[in-house]
Amino acid sequence: MANVPNLLTGLRLVLVPIFLLFLFAGDGHETGSRITAFAIFAVAVITDRVDGSLARSYGVVSEFGKLADPIADKTLMGAALIGLSMLGDLPWWVTIVILIREIGVTLLRFAVIKRGVIPASRGGKLKTLVQAIAIGLFILPLHSWPPVWQTIAWAGMWVAIVLTLITGVEYVVSALRGNRDDT
Repeated sequence: MANVPNLLTGLRLVLVPIFLLFLFAGDGHETGSRITAFAIFAVAVITDRVDGSLARSYGVVSEFGKLADPIADKTLMGAALIGLSMLGDLPWWVTIVILIREIGVTLLRFAVIKRGVIPASRGGKLKTLVQAIAIGLFILPLHSWPPVWQTIAWAGMWVAIVLTLITGVEYVVSALRGNRDDT
């Protein structure tokens, strides 16, 4: 279990409360704190890309990593979404839609774990990337930027919502069909 990819997954979990401290610093809308929160969020997201690549490249893919990595991702994204909604920067309905899907897929993975771990699909990986970009844009202090950035952030969030719903359905279908990873 103690390999570099799993340590990066652990680091991502450790970064979540640090990210939240900066997100909520002051009134939650201080430019410097929001940029720092964005940087921490970006580092955490990058560890997700790096840990998966390392695990596959060096043949250290583990059952722990397959299960813990998506939980770390959901913890980071969930904390960011809830934080942004608490600050009034993102409507609660967006957070609720995304979290229902994320919690549902996590519970689904646990429900079928005896048959094997449901690995992240390409669509799921794309969804995570688009969510990370959209959420990252909302973390930035867009209130002080030109309005076009808010439009870009919302366009990204809409794509993330659509991918979230589509891939949620795909995971349910995959679980019902009994697909699993036999490696």
